[in-house]
Amino acid sequence: MINGLRVVVVMPAFNAEVTLLRTIAEVDRRVVDHIVVVDDASQDRTAVVAVQAGVEVYRHPKNLGYGGNQKSCYQLAIDGGADIVVMLHPDYQYTPKLVTAMAAMIAYGEYDMVLASRILGRGALKGGMPLYKYIANRVLTLSENLILGLKLSEYHTGYRAFSRRMLQALPLDRNSNNFVFDNQLIVQAHAAGFRIGELSCPTRYDSESSSIGFSKSVRYGFGVLSTASQYRLYRWGLGHAAFLTGIAASGGAVSSSVAPPS
Repeated sequence: MINGLRVVVVMPAFNAEVTLLRTIAEVDRRVVDHIVVVDDASQDRTAVVAVQAGVEVYRHPKNLGYGGNQKSCYQLAIDGGADIVVMLHPDYQYTPKLVTAMAAMIAYGEYDMVLASRILGRGALKGGMPLYKYIANRVLTLSENLILGLKLSEYHTGYRAFSRRMLQALPLDRNSNNFVFDNQLIVQAHAAGFRIGELSCPTRYDSESSSIGFSKSVRYGFGVLSTASQYRLYRWGLGHAAFLTGIAASGGAVSSSVAPPS
């Protein structure tokens, strides 16, 4: 616990057999009360390894996609009594040692959502991020900041922390089951008036790190721009976006449903 609040780490896993144990081993269990691994119908021994590690494991009978996996992660964490939820990829691309710092930023009431930025600090390129991904990251982030009116250093990190109140307030079930889920969640949080913070996070890209291919990256990029544009039209009263329906700009939302695991 931190400041009397229960901290749960969730890991949306897919074919993470090789790196899962190393990731779990570096989570500070003096602070983290519980770890949940959701295996999205992996084709390797991810679920078996997670069971051997002694953490809670939930396995999808069929692959639901990255966004669908997160929906299950957050519902399981909330059902388990989490006050703070930290999403950590099990591929060891992000250091688990920052879980405490991220959770503390929420536990002491400063933020509702914290993003671990690969752009701040040492730099993503030094950590092995491919040049094309770095350029795309910077272009998309600049575009989103201009459209959304924010000043974030990165929108595309897979290392995030959330307050229970925020996760329960946002209509996450309306988000995509694919990679653009991440961006839709940020936009929902912004639209609802939740406070978003960042900290610097070193990253490592190696043969064991998961990464989407070029064609999926292109589709993701267009999805990101579409998400931001839908928000701007929504703010101007000129358009409708299902994932923004019912959100009130007051640190909450009309709908508080989160999709159950399936």
